[in-house]
Amino acid sequence: MSASFIPKSVSALSAAAIAGLRAALPPDRIYFEAADCLPYAYDNSRRVSLPQAVAFPMDENEVVALVRACRQFRIALTPRGRGTNTTGATVPVEGGVVVSMERMNRILSLSPGDRLIECEAGCTNSDVQRAAAAHGLFWAPDPTSADFASVGGNIACGAGGPRAVKYGTARENVLGLNAVLGTGELIRSGCHTTKGVVGYDLTRLLVGSEGTLGLITRATLKLLPRPAGLRTLRVAYRDVSSAIQAVTRIMGQPAAPCALEFFDTDAVALAQAWRDCGIPADTGALLLIDVDGDGAGLEADTIAISNAARGDGLVELRSAASRAESEDLWAARKALSPSLRKLAPRKINEDVAVPITRLPELVSGLGALSREHGLRIVSFGHAGNGNLHVNILADPSDPAQAGAIEACLHAMFRLVLSLDGTLSGEHGVGIDKRDFVAWEVAAPALAVMRQIKRVFDPEGILNPGKTLPDAAE
Repeated sequence: MSASFIPKSVSALSAAAIAGLRAALPPDRIYFEAADCLPYAYDNSRRVSLPQAVAFPMDENEVVALVRACRQFRIALTPRGRGTNTTGATVPVEGGVVVSMERMNRILSLSPGDRLIECEAGCTNSDVQRAAAAHGLFWAPDPTSADFASVGGNIACGAGGPRAVKYGTARENVLGLNAVLGTGELIRSGCHTTKGVVGYDLTRLLVGSEGTLGLITRATLKLLPRPAGLRTLRVAYRDVSSAIQAVTRIMGQPAAPCALEFFDTDAVALAQAWRDCGIPADTGALLLIDVDGDGAGLEADTIAISNAARGDGLVELRSAASRAESEDLWAARKALSPSLRKLAPRKINEDVAVPITRLPELVSGLGALSREHGLRIVSFGHAGNGNLHVNILADPSDPAQAGAIEACLHAMFRLVLSLDGTLSGEHGVGIDKRDFVAWEVAAPALAVMRQIKRVFDPEGILNPGKTLPDAAE
């Protein structure tokens, strides 16, 4: 899909505003030339909107100074990690200043005894994982983009990943945050302990808020002990229905998989085309399951999960013979999203989630929508917590397909909500889903959210145009 430029009418920054911004940061860390700003005009959503300036703070004091300058001159301010999000959350739709946190990338402290790490927002997920692994620990969120995505971005979007089925998402694994509000005030939320109920839980409010309430500058993350053993199971089924029924059986018994990924028929073919993994030719759907643990417990859980996976439609249940084979299987999973672009010029990627017991209805409903609208729909993802990446594929040069996209997307969202689901499991809302938020969140709750936004950001300068629809909508 080609880049989508966002038309806008933005007044040029005044001389006083430029002087105020330059006073906040040294001249080598704030750019105003269009050529310098262009790399920060887009993210993985492929939307493009040019900012008027890009700033690179090095510490919290500079973030505070920058926000205060933007507030004084009513300049829109868009926080940015590494731009890996897919919903346009870091596209500066109203111009203004992009605040890149990439240079605030230090690990500040690590306490194995307390099982926590404190880092700046610009650290990558992989930076944290390497530091924690040296002590036999890990941070739970593991998005596909972990090698590049920043911790601040993971938190702002509420990222999860495959192992969220057992260990939770960012929201369950952040102990505390430092953030600069739209008022220019630096606040600290949470604590350095796993128990703490003093005051309101601002940490969980900031997680997933996409920079609309505050610029996250520092995070205290909960670390978990890394299990000694890991087993990877590849379970092939003759059709999608058999695989989805197996998911409900697996999640309905006590042994919890670390990860439980689903591949529909097209996703299986793409994975096999990317690398020949010896998937049986009559495979119509696939589950990729990680089981972790220690000693006898790992063995018992693997047996229990394998037994639950067996049932009608089973073609093959195979345990990876080595760590290398396991890594090959997961590499094929991670290659799925970019591989989809081989099937159609345009890909609309949604990450809806429903209760696990409603997955059969979701998958059946998606098949019906594909037939009704004449569009190919490919689904894969984190079936263990009901979170599927649903990809609507289309050729925009075909008038029938181009005209069917919006109706199909709307019908899919209605289907998800009818199944007690949510429109975003881990990718956030950004631009792409903000107009649909009112479909899921009732008016009284939305009104409270808008009041919270005004308290945190009175002038509305923080990441405008994201997360919440306008009151008139």
